[in-house]
Amino acid sequence: MTTTVTNTVTTTGAASTVDSLRRHLVGLKMPRALEILDHTVRQLERGELAPLEALDALLAEEYTGREGRRVKAALQMARLTTVKTLADFDFSFQPSLDRHRILTLAQLEFIDRHEVLHLLGPPGTGKSHLALALGVEAVKAGRSVYFATLAEIIGSLAKAEREGTLRERIRFLCRPALLIVDEIGYLPVIAGGGNLFFQLVNARYERGAMILTSNRGFAEWGDVFGDPVVATA
Repeated sequence: MTTTVTNTVTTTGAASTVDSLRRHLVGLKMPRALEILDHTVRQLERGELAPLEALDALLAEEYTGREGRRVKAALQMARLTTVKTLADFDFSFQPSLDRHRILTLAQLEFIDRHEVLHLLGPPGTGKSHLALALGVEAVKAGRSVYFATLAEIIGSLAKAEREGTLRERIRFLCRPALLIVDEIGYLPVIAGGGNLFFQLVNARYERGAMILTSNRGFAEWGDVFGDPVVATA
């Protein structure tokens, strides 16, 4: 009888502790840890996990879930709806590309130095893929990113100028630690667009990093922007 009572008390105490854990996990808004709590407790009871390992498993699962949600939300805010990674990039397709240099860029020190990275080459050479992949790496590292084509950037600046909110729009585009401007030279720039883009680049100069992709060499940027002086600047 004594053994039975002891086991009953022990079982009841453990159940009460698990119920308390559930309440705390709910209060702390830890849904993933709550989801795996029962499974983790069973592993603990079977001796498959030590107490500290069980605690680590709960926290690790919750952290992974939260980080996944953070990255997903940040990618949406960055307009990186098409997720590309460096692991997916076929470096053998571009043997002239320095793999080591790209992987060094993925360490994101160029963002800390507020530098501008230019990716130039013919269509289909992977410029946008690399720009997106570096943007994804930046998001994962907690840096703010914004991605848009040159046409979208200039279109939004022209609209803001018409509405008298150009300063606010430029300020908005200066907030991200990394601004990615894709497809320079693919579409003609509207009249005055070169000057608007110059104002943005000037505002971000030494204040924020940029990645620019283009299918045209620098010598052709005067034609792209319709103003050699602006393009040179």
